[in-house]
Amino acid sequence: MTQKRFSNQTVIVTGAGEGIGYEVARQFCAEGASLLLNDILPRRAQAAAEAIASETGAPCIACPGDVADVDTVRALAQQAVETFGGLNVCVCNAGLTSWGDFFEYKPADFERVLNVNLRGSYFLAQAAARQFRKAGTGGRIVLMSSVTGHRAVPYLSAYGMTKAALEMLARNLVLELSPHGITINCVAPGAVITPRNLSDDPDYEARWGNLIPVGQAIQTADIANAVLFLAAPESAKITGQAIVVDGGWTSTSPIPDTDYGKDYKN
Repeated sequence: MTQKRFSNQTVIVTGAGEGIGYEVARQFCAEGASLLLNDILPRRAQAAAEAIASETGAPCIACPGDVADVDTVRALAQQAVETFGGLNVCVCNAGLTSWGDFFEYKPADFERVLNVNLRGSYFLAQAAARQFRKAGTGGRIVLMSSVTGHRAVPYLSAYGMTKAALEMLARNLVLELSPHGITINCVAPGAVITPRNLSDDPDYEARWGNLIPVGQAIQTADIANAVLFLAAPESAKITGQAIVVDGGWTSTSPIPDTDYGKDYKN
C-alpha cells in the first residue's frame, strides 16, 4: 500500500472552519496528516473538524480561538506537540478582509485587520518555528497572502497592505529559518469561490470568471493544492517565495464594473 504524502506528520491550519482553510485542512487529512483545526468560532471549528475526521479517517482536532491573541497561537503549537508528539507543518491561513474608504477608515478597523492578518501570522509562525528548531527536524510554514498584495483593489488599502507585508515576512525570514531546515512561503489566492464571497455577491463566480484569463474563478481546491505542494518534501529547496493562484488575473487585473466594494465604505 502506498504511503500517503503526510503520514506521520502533524499540521496546524488556522481559519479552517470554512472556505480555503477548510479545504486545506481536508486535503492534509486526506493525505494522512494529524491536524489541529483552528477557527475563531467554536461551533464552526468543531463541526469542520468532525466532518473532516469522518470523511478522511484522520485525527482532526478543533482548536477554536482568535489568532490575534498571542497566547492562543502559542498554545496551538504546544498542543500539537503534546497531542501528537511534534509539529511538521504550519499554515497561517486565518485572515480578516476589511473593506473601507481610505478617507474615512477607522483606527479600530485598522488595528483589527493588522492584529489578525499580521500579528496572528507572525506569532504563529514564530511559535511553530520554535518547535521546529527545538525538535531539530526542520519544518514548513505557509502564509496566506492575496493578489491584493500585488495589485490595487478599491477600498482594500489596509487589507492589501497586510498581504504584501506577509510576502516580505516570508522573504526576510529565509535568513533566520533556513539554517534550521525550515522553509517559509506564501500562497496568494485570486478570486476564490467561498461561502463568504458568495454571501457578499451571489454572482461572484460568474462575475469574476468573466474577468479571469482562464475563464473561471478559483476553487478552494486550487489553493489547497498549492499549499500542500509547498509543504511536501519535494519542495525543500523552495523558500521565501509567493505562488500566485489566480488564473492569470494579475496579468490583466480588471475590476468588475459594479464598483466592487462600494457598499463597504465607512
